[in-house]
Amino acid sequence: MNHMKRIILIIGLVGLVVSAAGCTVKAKAGDTVQVEYKGTLADGTVFDPGAQPLTFTLGEGRVIAGFDDAVTGMGIGESKTVTIPAAEAYGPVRPELVEKINRSEIPSIRDPEVGQQLQGTSPDGRVITATIIEVTDKTVTLDQNHTLAGKDLTFYIKVLEIVQPH
Repeated sequence: MNHMKRIILIIGLVGLVVSAAGCTVKAKAGDTVQVEYKGTLADGTVFDPGAQPLTFTLGEGRVIAGFDDAVTGMGIGESKTVTIPAAEAYGPVRPELVEKINRSEIPSIRDPEVGQQLQGTSPDGRVITATIIEVTDKTVTLDQNHTLAGKDLTFYIKVLEIVQPH
């Protein structure tokens, strides 16, 4: 009888291991995930090669909402390509964030050039980045929109690791 109990116990344990192996952990809010990724624009331009894996916690807002949503529900080793509309990425281009100023207002820059980026601090302490989009003899036009504002973003995403909170 002892031998029979041992066989039944072994069969039961094997069944548990097989069913546990079939269970795939799916990423959900609160989980810390590590992903491999690559970001491209509609024309195929790579805006982020994802040279290093990205680790973040789902639902904390450290990545754009569309990226967070794309990873939610994925399992370890799973990959997909997803296009995130501008509204779920960096939003639309906001014309009010484009401003023409006198060159004398930025005396620290003697020869401003289109494409050059400037950083400053807002009254509430946030770091603001602006890109010079036009230069004349008297003025400089600054664009404070994110460089990817107004663009749909395509990401290849592969989940490498999922760590669930205890």
